[in-house]
Amino acid sequence: MNRRPLVIAAAVAAVVATAAFALPNLPPNPLTDPITDQVFQEKSKRYPTAADAPRRGPEAFTLPSWVPGDARDIRIHARTTGGEARLIRFTLGSTPLDGPQCRTGAPKRPRGRELDAKWWPRGIRPQERPECRDAHQYQVAVRGRHVYAWTDGTPSPGAAPGRSIPTAAR
Repeated sequence: MNRRPLVIAAAVAAVVATAAFALPNLPPNPLTDPITDQVFQEKSKRYPTAADAPRRGPEAFTLPSWVPGDARDIRIHARTTGGEARLIRFTLGSTPLDGPQCRTGAPKRPRGRELDAKWWPRGIRPQERPECRDAHQYQVAVRGRHVYAWTDGTPSPGAAPGRSIPTAAR
């Protein structure tokens, strides 16, 4: 009996299993990013300051309007399949976060956080409060100077899909 095909199949299975566990935990780099983008259909970007991050353009990597202009060390993790799920983390500068709020109506119950990232803290759910001033409602938590926010794409009350709430309503 020829065992060679079984050995090859076992080796391939081991490589695939190792990649499935290792890729999401590796730091971003040019070698693993394309693989992670294709396999997990997620992408991460990091900006040193809010001035470096886009405020307009493709929504996945633009900053929401409520992020202070002097925020720094901004990380965004988003779906690449066109979904609206995203995670955002940033460090506050001297401008305080004006408080998560929904000024145009009652917040909706989000479906749930669909993404995860190595930098996302555990046990933050009880600290989360809704923020509804952009097209999508975010759940926001502040720990010290770090702000963590996520959205599953739940529309903000009073916002048309794909648009920020008008300035007069803010």
